Amino acid sequence: MITADRYAAAIRLHEPFVPLRTAPGVGDAQARQQALEWLLAEHGKSVESAPSGVEADVLIRNLLTIRRPGGIPPPVQACLDQILAARARARGAVGPNEIMAGPGPSTTHAGTPTRVWRGDITRLAVDAIVNAANGELLGCFRPGHACIDNAIHSAAGPRLRDDCARIIGIQGHPERTGDAKITRAYHLPSRFVLHSVGPIVAGGGVLPEDERALESSYRSCLELAHSTPSLRTIAFCAISTGVFGYPKDRAAEVAVRTVSDWLREHPRAFDLIVFTVFTDGDEGAYERAASAGEEDQIP
Repeated sequence: MITADRYAAAIRLHEPFVPLRTAPGVGDAQARQQALEWLLAEHGKSVESAPSGVEADVLIRNLLTIRRPGGIPPPVQACLDQILAARARARGAVGPNEIMAGPGPSTTHAGTPTRVWRGDITRLAVDAIVNAANGELLGCFRPGHACIDNAIHSAAGPRLRDDCARIIGIQGHPERTGDAKITRAYHLPSRFVLHSVGPIVAGGGVLPEDERALESSYRSCLELAHSTPSLRTIAFCAISTGVFGYPKDRAAEVAVRTVSDWLREHPRAFDLIVFTVFTDGDEGAYERAASAGEEDQIP
């Protein structure tokens, strides 16, 4: 595994993201048309029969989902930046104060508040969000697939895939299960994305090595975040659940236990840790895990 120092310069990790600007007078509709024309031309298609409005926006998202990294000319990237910025404004952002003031179970470990928050992780204006990545780190290539990897890459834009490709190129091999890498977040409201490959559980049968690998994913993200200057707030997705097959209750137990243990070893290392969930069942899994952790600490 390579450290962030080895790839930070290649992906300009510590430079603020500055979107490219389209020519004066280019509105969202025109930017959409120009980007769509170029993306369709990559596939030998004509824009003449392409949709407009919302359908065009979906088609752009799908075409970006299936493209390999690199090769977007600056004028086209400027159009995409305009489109992605408009999407981000439409989603809105939720900051740490709003997260803490909202509903959901919360606790404090060694001076660091942890909160379960239900909603779209791509809206969280924290310092870093965690992505459940694949070994290539390149995101999901299935248009419309409802995985967190697809959601994060679609919201951030194609530069995220480019950065991940550079990291893997420097590393020289796919990302190992349980490790983590960090990139800028581009059009997400967070500043960084932490990418970690969790274990894949076949048939719901969790093996001891699966549990150790999932623990490693959480610890790797925490260690990498802790070593990044001014990174004080993190939002975790539920690593390895969903299509990766890790049972949600057991994954929540590992997440809560590993994070709380790490925070006890590093008091006040962060200002806020967020566990992001989507359903009542997801939230209940974290509530049960937190309650079990508190009972374990009772003498």
